[in-house]
Amino acid sequence: MDLTRDLPGEHHVVRWVRADAIAVDDRPVAQSFLLGPQAFEEDWGPATVEDLDDGALERILALHPEVLLLGTGPTQRFPAPRVMAYFLSRGVGIEVMDNAGAARTFNLLAGEGRRVVAAFLLPR
Repeated sequence: MDLTRDLPGEHHVVRWVRADAIAVDDRPVAQSFLLGPQAFEEDWGPATVEDLDDGALERILALHPEVLLLGTGPTQRFPAPRVMAYFLSRGVGIEVMDNAGAARTFNLLAGEGRRVVAAFLLPR
């Protein structure tokens, strides 16, 4: 599904989402990654919510988000409560949604200049 045809300004834009890949700017990515308005970290590591370990969570926090959008693939799947608590106890809001919803929300919040990070889970 195409998400936007606007030209990016000072931030990354998600162009489209499929079950096996997501296009950031004009580049398809087929593995889990982290995306901030000015950050793009490929090969983030975890492929499912069950794979979210402390190292993966710390990499997200290192990007200093005010809100995290956790895209869990083609369907919404909530992580363990400890994952939610990890961010909430550090003052970071977390929203869990499917990858398409996370992409749309990322584009909107990044366009507003918010400190948003989207963590997209893609199967290996």
